[in-house]
Amino acid sequence: MFLVVERFLALRTDRVIPPEVFAAAMRGEAVAGSVGGDSAAARLVASWRGGVSGEALKALARAEVVRLQRGLHLLDSVVAAAPLLGLLGTVAGLASLFPAQGMPDQTTLTRGVGLALSTTMIGLFIAIPSLVASNWLHRRLEVLSSRLEVLVESLDSARR
Repeated sequence: MFLVVERFLALRTDRVIPPEVFAAAMRGEAVAGSVGGDSAAARLVASWRGGVSGEALKALARAEVVRLQRGLHLLDSVVAAAPLLGLLGTVAGLASLFPAQGMPDQTTLTRGVGLALSTTMIGLFIAIPSLVASNWLHRRLEVLSSRLEVLVESLDSARR
């Protein structure tokens, strides 16, 4: 879950695109003054001021989005693997029920079913919150990506 908290802090809109920069871009104005800080918008504006424009500026914006996506593949892997690990535990629990000599006794049957259910439950307890966090983070990335596109278009139109 630490990864999720770290991603949330990194994806705060004001840390990626400061509000005054986005407001200027929405008004169709070039970004006036200095854009301080270590934000994606600051890096894009600095590149634009350095003479980068057009497709090159769009490529830099895509690179910023990729930079924001770092670490999300791990969360996506947890979302995919947790139910499978729960299923593996279920199969292992059920496989331990049936010894080579035939039907299991009552205690072995209860223990095996309990193991199967608990591993399934643990897998789902991990997968469901991870899925919610993953979907939320991917949506935030989509919003930030569209805002960076607006910024790039504003910068490009100001240069013309």
